[in-house]
Amino acid sequence: MANQLEFEQTKSLYDDKPSFVSHLECSITGESDYSAGQIHGLSRAGRPLLVRYDLDKIKNSVSRDEMESRPGGFWKYREFLPVGSGENIISLGEVMTPLIPLKHSVPKGCDVIVKDEGRLPTGSFKARGLALAAAMSKELGQKHLAIPTNGNAGAALAAYATYAGLKSTSFCPDDTPVVNIREIQLQGADVFTVNGLVSDCIKIVKDGNQQVGWTDYTTLKEPYRIEGKKTMGLELAEQFGWQMPDVIFYPTGGGTGFIGMWKAFDELEKIGWIGSKRPKMVAVQASNCAPIVKAYDDGVEHATFWENAYTEAWGIRVPAAIGDFLILRAVRQSGGFAIAVDEEDIFKCRNHIAQKDGLLLCPEGAATFAAWQMALKSGQVSKSDKVLLFNTATGLKYPMPETNQFLDKNKPIDYNQFK
Repeated sequence: MANQLEFEQTKSLYDDKPSFVSHLECSITGESDYSAGQIHGLSRAGRPLLVRYDLDKIKNSVSRDEMESRPGGFWKYREFLPVGSGENIISLGEVMTPLIPLKHSVPKGCDVIVKDEGRLPTGSFKARGLALAAAMSKELGQKHLAIPTNGNAGAALAAYATYAGLKSTSFCPDDTPVVNIREIQLQGADVFTVNGLVSDCIKIVKDGNQQVGWTDYTTLKEPYRIEGKKTMGLELAEQFGWQMPDVIFYPTGGGTGFIGMWKAFDELEKIGWIGSKRPKMVAVQASNCAPIVKAYDDGVEHATFWENAYTEAWGIRVPAAIGDFLILRAVRQSGGFAIAVDEEDIFKCRNHIAQKDGLLLCPEGAATFAAWQMALKSGQVSKSDKVLLFNTATGLKYPMPETNQFLDKNKPIDYNQFK
Protein backbone atom coordinates (compact mmCIF):
# COMPACT_ATOMS: atom_id res chain seq x y z
CA MET A 1 0.00 0.00 0.00
CA ALA A 2 2.86 2.34 0.84
CA ASN A 3 4.49 1.73 -2.55
CA GLN A 4 1.20 2.48 -4.33
CA LEU A 5 0.86 5.73 -2.37
CA GLU A 6 4.41 6.71 -3.33
CA PHE A 7 3.64 5.96 -6.95
CA GLU A 8 0.49 8.09 -6.89
CA GLN A 9 2.48 10.96 -5.35
CA THR A 10 5.16 10.65 -8.02
CA LYS A 11 2.57 10.38 -10.78
CA SER A 12 1.01 13.66 -9.63
CA LEU A 13 4.32 15.44 -10.33
CA TYR A 14 3.75 14.80 -14.02
CA ASP A 15 0.15 15.98 -14.01
CA ASP A 16 0.98 19.26 -12.28
CA LYS A 17 3.12 20.65 -15.11
CA PRO A 18 3.99 19.92 -18.76
CA SER A 19 7.24 18.35 -19.94
CA PHE A 20 10.30 20.59 -19.76
CA VAL A 21 11.67 19.23 -23.07
CA SER A 22 12.45 22.02 -25.54
CA HIS A 23 13.66 20.01 -28.54
CA LEU A 24 15.93 17.16 -29.64
CA GLU A 25 19.41 17.63 -31.07
CA CYS A 26 21.75 15.63 -33.29
CA SER A 27 24.67 14.47 -31.15
CA ILE A 28 27.25 14.92 -33.90
CA THR A 29 26.09 17.93 -35.97
CA GLY A 30 24.26 19.89 -33.28
CA GLU A 31 21.22 20.34 -35.53
CA SER A 32 18.33 21.18 -33.23
CA ASP A 33 15.25 21.19 -35.48
CA TYR A 34 13.83 17.95 -34.05
CA SER A 35 10.54 18.73 -32.35
CA ALA A 36 9.59 17.39 -28.94
CA GLY A 37 6.50 15.20 -28.70
CA GLN A 38 7.12 13.47 -32.04
CA ILE A 39 8.49 10.05 -32.98
CA HIS A 40 12.20 10.11 -33.77
CA GLY A 41 14.88 7.52 -34.45
CA LEU A 42 18.40 8.50 -35.44
CA SER A 43 19.18 11.98 -36.72
CA ARG A 44 19.48 12.75 -40.42
CA ALA A 45 23.23 12.24 -39.98
CA GLY A 46 22.55 8.71 -38.73
CA ARG A 47 23.61 9.48 -35.17
CA PRO A 48 21.82 9.45 -31.80
CA LEU A 49 19.48 12.28 -30.89
CA LEU A 50 19.82 13.92 -27.49
CA VAL A 51 16.85 15.32 -25.59
CA ARG A 52 17.30 18.97 -24.58
CA TYR A 53 15.44 20.78 -21.81
CA ASP A 54 14.54 24.33 -20.87
CA LEU A 55 17.06 24.35 -18.03
CA ASP A 56 16.19 27.87 -16.87
CA LYS A 57 12.59 26.76 -16.48
CA ILE A 58 13.69 23.71 -14.48
CA LYS A 59 15.85 25.89 -12.26
CA ASN A 60 12.89 28.13 -11.48
CA SER A 61 10.46 25.25 -10.96
CA VAL A 62 12.14 22.98 -8.42
CA SER A 63 14.86 23.10 -5.78
CA ARG A 64 17.37 20.46 -4.76
CA ASP A 65 15.73 20.18 -1.35
CA GLU A 66 12.31 19.63 -2.87
CA MET A 67 13.58 16.95 -5.21
CA GLU A 68 15.45 15.18 -2.40
CA SER A 69 12.29 15.08 -0.30
CA ARG A 70 10.27 13.22 -2.93
CA PRO A 71 9.61 9.49 -2.46
CA GLY A 72 10.18 6.80 -5.01
CA GLY A 73 12.90 5.79 -7.44
CA PHE A 74 14.10 7.48 -10.61
CA TRP A 75 10.66 8.80 -11.58
CA LYS A 76 11.09 11.45 -8.86
CA TYR A 77 13.41 13.37 -11.23
CA ARG A 78 10.38 14.47 -13.18
CA GLU A 79 11.73 17.80 -14.44
CA PHE A 80 14.73 16.07 -16.03
CA LEU A 81 12.64 13.43 -17.83
CA PRO A 82 10.69 13.63 -21.10
CA VAL A 83 7.39 11.96 -20.17
CA GLY A 84 4.55 14.47 -20.40
CA SER A 85 1.67 12.77 -18.57
CA GLY A 86 1.50 10.81 -15.35
CA GLU A 87 -0.81 8.34 -17.09
CA ASN A 88 2.15 7.15 -19.15
CA ILE A 89 4.51 6.38 -16.27
CA ILE A 90 5.29 2.66 -16.03
CA SER A 91 6.43 1.76 -12.54
CA LEU A 92 7.30 -1.67 -11.19
CA GLY A 93 8.51 -0.46 -7.80
CA GLU A 94 11.80 1.25 -8.62
CA VAL A 95 14.14 2.25 -5.78
CA MET A 96 17.16 4.48 -5.37
CA THR A 97 19.92 1.89 -5.65
CA PRO A 98 22.27 1.69 -2.67
CA LEU A 99 25.92 2.65 -2.31
CA ILE A 100 27.85 -0.17 -0.63
CA PRO A 101 31.42 0.47 0.61
CA LEU A 102 33.80 -2.45 0.15
CA LYS A 103 35.47 -3.20 3.48
CA HIS A 104 37.34 -6.50 3.34
CA SER A 105 38.09 -6.99 -0.36
CA VAL A 106 40.18 -3.81 -0.79
CA PRO A 107 43.50 -2.79 0.78
CA LYS A 108 43.31 -0.74 3.96
CA GLY A 109 42.91 2.98 3.28
CA CYS A 110 41.13 2.56 -0.05
CA ASP A 111 37.71 4.19 -0.47
CA VAL A 112 35.85 2.00 -2.97
CA ILE A 113 32.06 2.05 -3.20
CA VAL A 114 29.72 -0.09 -5.30
CA LYS A 115 26.46 1.27 -6.66
CA ASP A 116 24.32 -1.84 -6.86
CA GLU A 117 21.91 -1.56 -9.77
CA GLY A 118 20.84 -5.16 -9.26
CA ARG A 119 18.19 -3.92 -6.81
CA LEU A 120 16.02 -2.53 -9.63
CA PRO A 121 13.07 -4.38 -11.23
CA THR A 122 14.25 -7.28 -13.43
CA GLY A 123 17.55 -7.17 -11.54
CA SER A 124 19.56 -4.73 -13.64
CA PHE A 125 20.19 -1.12 -14.58
CA LYS A 126 18.39 -1.76 -17.85
CA ALA A 127 15.16 -1.04 -15.97
CA ARG A 128 16.01 2.67 -16.01
CA GLY A 129 16.37 3.09 -19.75
CA LEU A 130 13.66 0.70 -20.82
CA ALA A 131 11.08 2.09 -18.37
CA LEU A 132 11.58 5.57 -19.84
CA ALA A 133 11.66 4.38 -23.44
CA ALA A 134 8.54 2.26 -23.03
CA ALA A 135 6.74 5.13 -21.29
CA MET A 136 7.55 7.39 -24.23
CA SER A 137 6.41 4.72 -26.70
CA LYS A 138 3.13 4.56 -24.83
CA GLU A 139 2.86 8.36 -24.93
CA LEU A 140 3.70 8.50 -28.64
CA GLY A 141 1.34 5.68 -29.62
CA GLN A 142 3.91 3.05 -30.61
CA LYS A 143 2.60 -0.51 -30.21
CA HIS A 144 5.34 -3.04 -31.04
CA LEU A 145 8.90 -2.70 -29.71
CA ALA A 146 11.84 -4.81 -30.96
CA ILE A 147 15.21 -5.08 -29.25
CA PRO A 148 18.54 -6.82 -29.91
CA THR A 149 19.90 -7.79 -26.50
CA ASN A 150 22.52 -9.71 -24.59
CA GLY A 151 19.79 -10.51 -22.06
CA ASN A 152 19.07 -7.90 -19.41
CA ALA A 153 17.74 -5.22 -21.75
CA GLY A 154 15.28 -7.67 -23.25
CA ALA A 155 14.12 -8.71 -19.79
CA ALA A 156 13.56 -5.10 -18.74
CA LEU A 157 11.71 -4.26 -21.95
CA ALA A 158 9.53 -7.34 -21.60
CA ALA A 159 8.49 -6.36 -18.09
CA TYR A 160 7.77 -2.69 -18.73
CA ALA A 161 6.19 -3.17 -22.16
CA THR A 162 3.90 -5.90 -20.86
CA TYR A 163 2.86 -3.77 -17.90
CA ALA A 164 2.09 -0.93 -20.31
CA GLY A 165 0.06 -3.17 -22.62
CA LEU A 166 2.63 -3.01 -25.44
CA LYS A 167 4.04 -5.87 -27.53
CA SER A 168 7.78 -6.55 -27.42
CA THR A 169 10.08 -8.89 -29.33
CA SER A 170 13.66 -9.69 -28.28
CA PHE A 171 16.53 -11.19 -30.28
CA CYS A 172 19.43 -12.67 -28.27
CA PRO A 173 22.72 -14.34 -29.18
CA ASP A 174 22.25 -18.07 -28.67
CA ASP A 175 24.78 -18.22 -25.84
CA THR A 176 22.88 -15.66 -23.76
CA PRO A 177 22.37 -17.00 -20.20
CA VAL A 178 19.27 -19.18 -20.26
CA VAL A 179 17.82 -17.41 -17.22
CA ASN A 180 17.62 -14.21 -19.28
CA ILE A 181 15.93 -15.90 -22.22
CA ARG A 182 13.35 -17.60 -20.03
CA GLU A 183 12.80 -14.39 -18.06
CA ILE A 184 12.02 -12.46 -21.24
CA GLN A 185 9.52 -15.07 -22.40
CA LEU A 186 7.87 -15.48 -19.02
CA GLN A 187 7.31 -11.73 -18.78
CA GLY A 188 5.15 -11.68 -21.87
CA ALA A 189 7.54 -11.01 -24.75
CA ASP A 190 8.43 -12.99 -27.84
CA VAL A 191 12.08 -14.04 -27.69
CA PHE A 192 14.29 -15.60 -30.35
CA THR A 193 17.88 -16.78 -30.08
CA VAL A 194 20.23 -16.08 -32.98
CA ASN A 195 23.39 -17.95 -33.98
CA GLY A 196 25.60 -14.88 -33.77
CA LEU A 197 26.51 -11.81 -31.74
CA VAL A 198 24.33 -8.89 -30.69
CA SER A 199 25.50 -7.12 -33.86
CA ASP A 200 23.74 -9.85 -35.88
CA CYS A 201 20.61 -9.33 -33.78
CA ILE A 202 20.83 -5.59 -34.51
CA LYS A 203 20.74 -6.35 -38.25
CA ILE A 204 17.62 -8.51 -37.87
CA VAL A 205 15.80 -5.72 -36.03
CA LYS A 206 16.91 -3.13 -38.59
CA ASP A 207 15.91 -5.28 -41.57
CA GLY A 208 12.48 -5.91 -40.05
CA ASN A 209 11.62 -2.27 -39.45
CA GLN A 210 9.63 -1.72 -42.62
CA GLN A 211 8.28 -5.25 -43.00
CA VAL A 212 6.97 -5.61 -39.46
CA GLY A 213 6.50 -1.97 -38.50
CA TRP A 214 8.02 -2.31 -35.04
CA THR A 215 9.94 0.40 -33.20
CA ASP A 216 13.69 -0.22 -33.25
CA TYR A 217 14.94 -0.30 -29.65
CA THR A 218 18.58 -0.88 -30.56
CA THR A 219 20.83 1.04 -28.16
CA LEU A 220 20.67 4.80 -28.91
CA LYS A 221 18.51 4.35 -32.03
CA GLU A 222 15.63 5.86 -30.10
CA PRO A 223 16.34 8.92 -27.95
CA TYR A 224 14.74 8.08 -24.61
CA ARG A 225 16.68 5.17 -23.12
CA ILE A 226 19.53 7.55 -22.49
CA GLU A 227 17.19 9.75 -20.42
CA GLY A 228 16.40 6.80 -18.17
CA LYS A 229 20.06 5.88 -17.79
CA LYS A 230 20.77 9.54 -17.04
CA THR A 231 19.03 9.05 -13.71
CA MET A 232 22.11 7.14 -12.49
CA GLY A 233 23.98 10.43 -12.60
CA LEU A 234 21.14 12.33 -10.91
CA GLU A 235 20.97 9.73 -8.14
CA LEU A 236 24.72 9.74 -7.64
CA ALA A 237 24.82 13.51 -7.27
CA GLU A 238 22.05 13.38 -4.66
CA GLN A 239 23.59 10.44 -2.78
CA PHE A 240 26.98 12.15 -2.62
CA GLY A 241 25.48 15.39 -1.28
CA TRP A 242 25.65 17.09 -4.68
CA GLN A 243 29.36 16.44 -4.88
CA MET A 244 31.17 13.98 -7.13
CA PRO A 245 33.35 10.94 -6.45
CA ASP A 246 36.86 11.20 -7.83
CA VAL A 247 36.60 8.30 -10.28
CA ILE A 248 33.75 6.26 -11.79
CA PHE A 249 34.50 2.84 -13.30
CA TYR A 250 31.69 1.84 -15.65
CA PRO A 251 31.32 -1.41 -17.65
CA THR A 252 30.95 -0.20 -21.21
CA GLY A 253 29.18 -1.97 -24.06
CA GLY A 254 26.75 0.27 -25.92
CA GLY A 255 27.58 3.00 -23.41
CA THR A 256 24.11 4.46 -22.88
CA GLY A 257 24.63 4.84 -19.13
CA PHE A 258 28.08 6.32 -19.61
CA ILE A 259 26.71 8.97 -21.96
CA GLY A 260 23.62 9.49 -19.83
CA MET A 261 25.57 10.19 -16.64
CA TRP A 262 27.78 12.69 -18.44
CA LYS A 263 24.66 14.42 -19.73
CA ALA A 264 23.16 14.49 -16.23
CA PHE A 265 26.26 16.13 -14.76
CA ASP A 266 26.17 18.81 -17.46
CA GLU A 267 22.49 19.58 -16.84
CA LEU A 268 22.98 19.72 -13.08
CA GLU A 269 25.89 22.15 -13.41
CA LYS A 270 23.95 24.41 -15.77
CA ILE A 271 21.16 24.86 -13.20
CA GLY A 272 23.67 25.40 -10.40
CA TRP A 273 23.08 22.22 -8.40
CA ILE A 274 26.67 20.98 -8.72
CA GLY A 275 29.98 22.66 -9.47
CA SER A 276 32.31 22.14 -12.39
CA LYS A 277 34.20 19.23 -10.81
CA ARG A 278 33.70 15.98 -12.70
CA PRO A 279 34.72 12.46 -11.80
CA LYS A 280 37.26 10.80 -14.03
CA MET A 281 35.10 8.57 -16.22
CA VAL A 282 36.65 5.17 -16.90
CA ALA A 283 35.25 2.94 -19.65
CA VAL A 284 35.82 -0.71 -18.72
CA GLN A 285 35.79 -3.42 -21.37
CA ALA A 286 36.88 -7.05 -21.73
CA SER A 287 40.20 -7.77 -23.41
CA ASN A 288 38.49 -9.91 -26.07
CA CYS A 289 35.97 -7.15 -26.91
CA ALA A 290 37.54 -3.74 -26.43
CA PRO A 291 36.71 -1.42 -29.34
CA ILE A 292 36.42 1.68 -27.12
CA VAL A 293 39.75 0.95 -25.43
CA LYS A 294 41.48 0.58 -28.79
CA ALA A 295 39.97 3.83 -30.08
CA TYR A 296 41.03 5.62 -26.89
CA ASP A 297 44.57 4.27 -27.14
CA ASP A 298 44.72 5.18 -30.85
CA GLY A 299 43.55 8.74 -30.14
CA VAL A 300 40.60 8.53 -32.53
CA GLU A 301 36.94 9.48 -32.06
CA HIS A 302 35.28 6.45 -33.63
CA ALA A 303 35.91 2.79 -32.89
CA THR A 304 36.28 0.03 -35.46
CA PHE A 305 34.20 -3.15 -35.37
CA TRP A 306 35.76 -5.75 -33.05
CA GLU A 307 36.03 -9.06 -34.87
CA ASN A 308 35.40 -12.35 -33.03
CA ALA A 309 34.22 -10.60 -29.88
CA TYR A 310 33.99 -12.82 -26.82
CA THR A 311 33.46 -12.45 -23.08
CA GLU A 312 31.18 -14.08 -20.53
CA ALA A 313 30.50 -10.60 -19.21
CA TRP A 314 27.76 -10.60 -21.84
CA GLY A 315 26.59 -7.04 -21.21
CA ILE A 316 29.86 -5.61 -22.49
CA ARG A 317 30.17 -7.95 -25.47
CA VAL A 318 29.30 -5.22 -27.96
CA PRO A 319 31.67 -5.20 -30.97
CA ALA A 320 30.47 -1.79 -32.21
CA ALA A 321 28.69 1.09 -30.44
CA ILE A 322 26.82 3.74 -32.41
CA GLY A 323 27.54 6.23 -29.61
CA ASP A 324 31.27 5.50 -29.56
CA PHE A 325 32.26 9.14 -30.08
CA LEU A 326 30.06 10.27 -27.19
CA ILE A 327 31.68 7.73 -24.86
CA LEU A 328 35.17 8.74 -25.94
CA ARG A 329 34.42 12.44 -25.59
CA ALA A 330 33.21 11.94 -22.02
CA VAL A 331 36.28 9.86 -21.17
CA ARG A 332 38.68 12.47 -22.51
CA GLN A 333 36.84 15.56 -21.24
CA SER A 334 36.77 14.09 -17.75
CA GLY A 335 40.46 13.22 -17.71
CA GLY A 336 39.53 9.57 -17.48
CA PHE A 337 40.68 6.60 -19.51
CA ALA A 338 39.56 3.35 -21.13
CA ILE A 339 40.86 0.02 -19.86
CA ALA A 340 40.45 -3.65 -20.79
CA VAL A 341 40.53 -6.55 -18.33
CA ASP A 342 41.18 -10.23 -18.91
CA GLU A 343 38.45 -12.83 -18.60
CA GLU A 344 40.25 -14.70 -15.84
CA ASP A 345 40.55 -11.54 -13.75
CA ILE A 346 36.84 -10.73 -14.08
CA PHE A 347 35.77 -13.97 -12.44
CA LYS A 348 38.62 -14.00 -9.97
CA CYS A 349 37.44 -10.57 -8.76
CA ARG A 350 33.79 -11.65 -8.66
CA ASN A 351 34.70 -14.57 -6.41
CA HIS A 352 37.03 -12.46 -4.26
CA ILE A 353 34.38 -9.82 -3.46
CA ALA A 354 31.68 -12.41 -2.85
CA GLN A 355 33.88 -14.31 -0.41
CA LYS A 356 35.35 -11.27 1.35
CA ASP A 357 32.46 -8.79 1.41
CA GLY A 358 29.44 -11.01 0.73
CA LEU A 359 28.45 -8.92 -2.30
CA LEU A 360 27.64 -10.97 -5.40
CA LEU A 361 28.51 -8.87 -8.45
CA CYS A 362 27.58 -9.64 -12.02
CA PRO A 363 30.59 -10.27 -14.30
CA GLU A 364 30.32 -6.76 -15.76
CA GLY A 365 30.42 -5.27 -12.26
CA ALA A 366 33.37 -7.49 -11.34
CA ALA A 367 35.16 -6.17 -14.43
CA THR A 368 35.12 -2.69 -12.90
CA PHE A 369 36.85 -4.01 -9.77
CA ALA A 370 39.47 -5.74 -11.89
CA ALA A 371 39.97 -2.49 -13.80
CA TRP A 372 40.34 -0.53 -10.55
CA GLN A 373 43.00 -2.98 -9.34
CA MET A 374 44.92 -2.57 -12.60
CA ALA A 375 44.62 1.22 -12.49
CA LEU A 376 45.75 1.35 -8.85
CA LYS A 377 48.80 -0.73 -9.69
CA SER A 378 49.68 1.42 -12.72
CA GLY A 379 49.17 4.70 -10.85
CA GLN A 380 46.21 5.84 -12.95
CA VAL A 381 44.25 6.13 -9.69
CA SER A 382 45.51 6.48 -6.13
CA LYS A 383 44.56 4.91 -2.80
CA SER A 384 43.20 8.27 -1.64
CA ASP A 385 40.68 8.54 -4.51
CA LYS A 386 37.01 8.11 -3.72
CA VAL A 387 36.12 5.46 -6.29
CA LEU A 388 32.70 4.36 -7.49
CA LEU A 389 32.17 1.02 -9.22
CA PHE A 390 28.95 0.20 -11.06
CA ASN A 391 27.47 -3.23 -10.51
CA THR A 392 24.98 -3.21 -13.34
CA ALA A 393 22.99 -6.36 -12.47
CA THR A 394 22.44 -8.93 -9.79
CA GLY A 395 24.99 -11.72 -9.86
CA LEU A 396 22.15 -14.20 -9.39
CA LYS A 397 21.36 -14.04 -13.12
CA TYR A 398 24.73 -15.49 -14.14
CA PRO A 399 26.29 -18.97 -13.89
CA MET A 400 28.09 -19.60 -10.60
CA PRO A 401 30.69 -22.17 -9.52
CA GLU A 402 29.30 -25.56 -8.62
CA THR A 403 29.35 -26.82 -5.02
CA ASN A 404 29.78 -30.50 -4.24
CA GLN A 405 30.03 -30.77 -0.44
CA PHE A 406 27.76 -33.53 0.83
CA LEU A 407 26.89 -35.18 4.12
CA ASP A 408 25.47 -38.68 4.43
CA LYS A 409 23.06 -38.59 7.36
CA ASN A 410 23.36 -42.37 7.76
CA LYS A 411 27.09 -42.27 8.49
CA PRO A 412 29.06 -40.82 11.41
CA ILE A 413 29.78 -37.12 10.84
CA ASP A 414 33.27 -35.81 11.46
CA TYR A 415 32.55 -32.48 13.13
CA ASN A 416 36.22 -31.47 13.08
CA GLN A 417 35.76 -30.53 9.43
CA PHE A 418 33.54 -27.59 10.43
CA LYS A 419 36.08 -25.97 12.76
